Amino acid sequence: MPDGMNIDYDGLIPNNVGLAEDQRVRKALETWHPGYIDWWKDMGPEGFQESLVYLRTAIGVDPKGWAKFDYVKMPEYKWGILLAPAVEGRTIPFGKHKGELAWQEVPGEYRALLRRLIVVQGDTEPASVEQQRHLGATAPSLYDLRNLFQVNVEEGRHLWAMVYLLHKYFGTDGREEAEELLQRRSGHADTPRMLGAFNEATPDWLSFFMFTYFTDRDGKMQLEALAQSGFDPLSRTCRFMLTEEAHHMFVGDSGVQRVVERTVQAMRDAGINDPYDQAAERKLGVIDLPTIQKKMNLHFSLTLDLFGNEISTNAANAFNAGIKGRYREDKIEDDHDLIGATYPVLRCVDGEIVREEAPALSALNMRLRDDYVKDCESGVVRWNRVIEKAGFSFRLALPHVAFNRAIGEFATIKAGPDGVVMDAAAWAARAGDWLPDAADAAYIDSLMVPVREAGQYASWIAPPRVGIDNKGGDFEYVQIVQ
Repeated sequence: MPDGMNIDYDGLIPNNVGLAEDQRVRKALETWHPGYIDWWKDMGPEGFQESLVYLRTAIGVDPKGWAKFDYVKMPEYKWGILLAPAVEGRTIPFGKHKGELAWQEVPGEYRALLRRLIVVQGDTEPASVEQQRHLGATAPSLYDLRNLFQVNVEEGRHLWAMVYLLHKYFGTDGREEAEELLQRRSGHADTPRMLGAFNEATPDWLSFFMFTYFTDRDGKMQLEALAQSGFDPLSRTCRFMLTEEAHHMFVGDSGVQRVVERTVQAMRDAGINDPYDQAAERKLGVIDLPTIQKKMNLHFSLTLDLFGNEISTNAANAFNAGIKGRYREDKIEDDHDLIGATYPVLRCVDGEIVREEAPALSALNMRLRDDYVKDCESGVVRWNRVIEKAGFSFRLALPHVAFNRAIGEFATIKAGPDGVVMDAAAWAARAGDWLPDAADAAYIDSLMVPVREAGQYASWIAPPRVGIDNKGGDFEYVQIVQ
């Protein structure tokens, strides 16, 4: 088989990177392992460590048959270190090293830059597990509970993927960074996670679905850009992570759609014709459409901040060095070095948002964000199709990229969801129309009552169209042990 296709399951850590022959790295990872398990038991899904969960586990890296499904206790999940197969003769596809053979070791001049990218990516993985650790207590069904846990264990495996790179290629510095990944905590006042969106609370299941749709989609974009890297081990790591990441976005996409389906169905059954009548919709025990829009506004805007400043010297340096490319770099038809090229960037000038040309190398974050926005639109179209089919005129929409921003060109201004710039007082007066407020949170929280009978679903969400692994609607996806 090509390099990377065989997985060794004999040791403590399943892998296809030859740990059996790499005694130094194997020992380092086995030393790190108990701390990881302690972190998982302390900060992983609360109250379900002994439950049997019907999970998929990677047993290969061939997309046609890479996973098996079975019941497993989450602390006993086989996380493993898996890289996509090596591509013989692969060359660096962009930047000043374009055309050179991809690096199998870290180039000394880019050591700090590479380590920083790996650590930041690695820090997001345990952060989302921590953000979601309390959600099991209010799961709307066993099907959804299982999907939550599948996302959690795969985020844990993605942490292992980054930690392997740190131990393998960055020596003492890498080992210290790997330890610190287990020490930070989402939302902690003294030791928070590195990126703002990963310190926000995930208090309810609609937030979880929005997070897995919007914020995990940022993860997809970042992984796609890193999968282009001239550092081949990072590229191969991210290529396989993308195989798993697709499920996380499916959970979010289908989750929001099922919430919308249940809401419009209940409205039709009750003869409600005004989709903006929140009080009438809430009497039905569903999440009203305006509140779904407000949750979208929040999670979309928080996620946009993860792309950083629109104009970024760091992004330019990473691209020029061949470390981090653009989204689907290999599909773009240009010279892949961007010297002298420009890209349109949005800026606020004299109280108006305008589009200006900027050096393409400096505007890489803007381009990645633009690709992200386009990718987000696909789900919104599907959700609106459900509303339209039910006969309602209401349409969900992504807010303008200047809305509710804390980082980048729009951090110092206030703009509505339509992109109109306004003063702070006017914005504050309307904020409750655009973002979830305390009353919205209290109402959603009132719906978060767990449903633990196989095949049953909470009042505010529709059943899925199909089950997991071709299982029927009444399959017991989680065997709960109290």
